[in-house]
Amino acid sequence: MAPPPSATAAALSGEETTVAPPYDRRRAWLVTAMIVAFMVINFADKAVLGLAAVPIMDELHISNSAYGLISSSFSLLFSLSGLVVGFLSSRVSSRTLLFVMTLTWAVAQLPVLVLAAVPTLIAGRVLLGAAEGPAASMSMHALYKWFPPHRRAVPSALQIGGAALGTLVSAPVLTWLITDHGWRSAYAVLAVISAAWALVWWRVGHDGPFDEATGKRTSGTTRLPYRKLLLTGTVLGSISSAFGAAWALSLSHVWLPSYLRTELGMAPGASATLISSVSAFSLVLLLTVSPLMDALKARGVTSRWSSGATQGLAVCVAGCAMAAFPFTDAAVPRLVLIGLAFGTVAVTIPLHYMTAAEVVPTAQRGALFGIVAATGTLPGLVAPYLTGHLIDTADTTSSGYTTAFLIAALVMAVAGLLAVTLIRPERDARRLGLDRTLADGAH
Repeated sequence: MAPPPSATAAALSGEETTVAPPYDRRRAWLVTAMIVAFMVINFADKAVLGLAAVPIMDELHISNSAYGLISSSFSLLFSLSGLVVGFLSSRVSSRTLLFVMTLTWAVAQLPVLVLAAVPTLIAGRVLLGAAEGPAASMSMHALYKWFPPHRRAVPSALQIGGAALGTLVSAPVLTWLITDHGWRSAYAVLAVISAAWALVWWRVGHDGPFDEATGKRTSGTTRLPYRKLLLTGTVLGSISSAFGAAWALSLSHVWLPSYLRTELGMAPGASATLISSVSAFSLVLLLTVSPLMDALKARGVTSRWSSGATQGLAVCVAGCAMAAFPFTDAAVPRLVLIGLAFGTVAVTIPLHYMTAAEVVPTAQRGALFGIVAATGTLPGLVAPYLTGHLIDTADTTSSGYTTAFLIAALVMAVAGLLAVTLIRPERDARRLGLDRTLADGAH
């Protein structure tokens, strides 16, 4: 068969040409399913300490500050590992990276099964945080390798939806294990599930073809200094929205279960049901907002307004709800506000990756995702311990929680406004000299 005329012309002129790889729909969606499961396990691992907070604190006789310190230790290496692995992603396959991560998750659950004490809890959380730091960014990076740019919105939403699904599923299941079989049983089950996922992934999780083709078209011409990329308004705004969302999410994982039980007087089952409801709300938002963003872009709406403003406003709305619910006495409005405060920020996660991806060359995307994840998730290191300290030093536990939620609301409002103001992918792509047809976020 004769080559296409364009390929012949390119060959005669000495230009390098790259044929777009075929889209393997079946394999792409199999990898998507595996990555959704990966994110479910990821967030179950994060949630287990918060769900078991009351029995752990009672059994080990630890204070709120000590519990907050244990929770914050999760983030000690979280950001650093996200940064390091982001740079490694250009040299090591996504298959290998995700395999090693999940095996480490399994190992991280084991110390407390041998000896339940504050040092082993901290050791397990530090190791788990180091292994989970790159999880969201690297699984998104792996997913992008199986889909062309114009097909990535729904898989991206599903990947982040796995986080909401993880809490939705894990809250009742882990609560049942903790209540009926002791909190150690939840750790043991998560270790087994993580190891099982790793073995299946090693068989099916091969890297996709799309980055190779895109990288060949852009290599040598669009690699830019990281300092220049990081100082663009779009990247700074994306980090800001991630920062505000992460503050709320860290409180959700660490302190919301305890708040519901000790301050609102909920039984373990009722608390788990509410947490699952918040996650279900997040999942619905994720599965509707991302396709809506694609529809808006197809109608000519710029990324600044479709993806950028949406993520910033989501963080602002959540911040307003965070400030309001501690002062709301009526049960139903208070629960609605709690859902908005902790559930709305979920839409920020896929959108901040999409906006950041629009102003970075493909060859540098994994590293930039690692940097964005490392800086955007720093609240996990500060917010849990700060909250515990505020609770212990306040006149009453209730006033300590209220102060912590008001601080979170202020952080989120500022972060959201910065995102709305700074994120302008089209402008920044032009200033960086990027060809928008090759930018990962271009649809």
